[in-house]
Amino acid sequence: MTTTHFDYLIVGGGMVADTAARGIREIDADGTIGILSDDVDEPYTRPALSKKLWTDDEFTWEKVPLGTADDTGADIRLRTRATAIRPDAHEVDADGSTFSYGKLLIATGGTPVALPIDDRSHGERALTFRTAADYRRLRALAEEVDRIAVVGGGYIGSELAAALVQNGVDTVLIHTGAVLGDAVFPAALAERFEKLFRDAGVEIVAGSKVSGGEADADGARLELENGDEVRADAVVSGLGIAVAAELAEDAGVRVDDGVHVDAQLRTSADDVYAAGDVASYPDRLLGRRRVEHVDNANEQGTAAGRNLAGAAELYTHTPYYYSAVFGIRYEAVGTLDSSLETVEDWIDAERGVVFYLDDDRVVGVLLWNVEDARDAAREVLAAADTLTRDDLVGRIR
Repeated sequence: MTTTHFDYLIVGGGMVADTAARGIREIDADGTIGILSDDVDEPYTRPALSKKLWTDDEFTWEKVPLGTADDTGADIRLRTRATAIRPDAHEVDADGSTFSYGKLLIATGGTPVALPIDDRSHGERALTFRTAADYRRLRALAEEVDRIAVVGGGYIGSELAAALVQNGVDTVLIHTGAVLGDAVFPAALAERFEKLFRDAGVEIVAGSKVSGGEADADGARLELENGDEVRADAVVSGLGIAVAAELAEDAGVRVDDGVHVDAQLRTSADDVYAAGDVASYPDRLLGRRRVEHVDNANEQGTAAGRNLAGAAELYTHTPYYYSAVFGIRYEAVGTLDSSLETVEDWIDAERGVVFYLDDDRVVGVLLWNVEDARDAAREVLAAADTLTRDDLVGRIR
C-alpha cells in the first residue's frame, strides 16, 4: 500500500476544507495540503443549493465552485472516503491508500437523514439533500415531474419547499409542528411564516411524521404516523444531518455531540484539529455548542487552517445563521427556541427583533428583515448578565 504525505491533511471536502486551505496559506505559503473528499465535486458554496440557484437568475452554476485547488494549490482527492485515522502514526486510510500528515483537520460534517421508506428508485425519486449532486437531481426532477413532497420544516425543508413552488412545482411540505416554524418562532410570527408558504401555493401537512412508505420509478407513497398517506411524483428529505463523528470516535478522539475541541480547535489527539458541523467547541459568549451553518464553517475553517499552520489563535467568533424565503430574510445569533420566554421589538410591520430569554437572561436574538445588526446582537449576548427586559426594546435598530 502506497503512502502519500501531506504537511496538512483535511478529511472532508466541504466549505470548511476550502477556508481551512486558505487559512493555511495565510501562514504557510509552501506547505503541502491534501483534501480527502467523498464528494464528486470540488468544494462549493453549499447555501446556494437551496437558495440562490433556485431564485436568482443571475446566480448561475459557474458561481458555485470555490476554486480551492487553483487558489491554494491543494491536492483534492474526490470520491475518496477516509476509513480510519491513526493519530499515533499520523496516518489516514482512504479507499485502499494511506496518507500521512504533519497536521490533520477533521471536517467530515454530517450525513443527511434519510426517510424511513423503501426506496426502490435507487435515489431517483427519493432524495436526501446535502450535495451539489443532490441539487442537480432535484433540479432535474423539478423539470420532469408535477408534484414533489418535502419532508421537514426546518431550514432545509422550508427553503426547498419555497424553492420548488417558486419554480412551478406542485409542492407539499410535511412537518411535525402544529404551525410551520413553531419550534423556533413566537406563535404569531410562526403563523405569519406559514402563511408565506400557503399564499405561494405550498400544501402544508402539519403535525405529521413520515413512518413508512415506498418510492419507485412511478413516484412516492408516504405513510404518516396518523394513518394518512401522501402521494407525490418524488420526495426529498429535509430532516437535517447526523453528525459524522464515527471516524474520529473510532480513532480514540474525544467525541461528545461532535468532535470535542478546545478554543484553538484542537482535539484530544496530538496534531489533530476539527472544525465545522462536526466540531463541538467552546463559544466565548454561549458556551459549548456545535453549529451547522455556513458562517461557522467559513470562520472556523479559516481559524483551524491558521492554527494547523502554527498560529495558535483562539477561535472567538460567535457565528450567525440565516434563511431567506419569499423575499424575507431572517438571521439569528444564539439559541432560538419558542419554549423560551421572548421579548419582541417590532420596528414596523415587516422588520423586528426577537430576544429569547432563559431565566431572564438573553440567550438568542432573531433579526427579522433587520440588516447589518449581527454585531449588535452579539453585543447583547455579551452583556446578557447586565441587561434587563426594559433594556432590550429599542436596543437593536
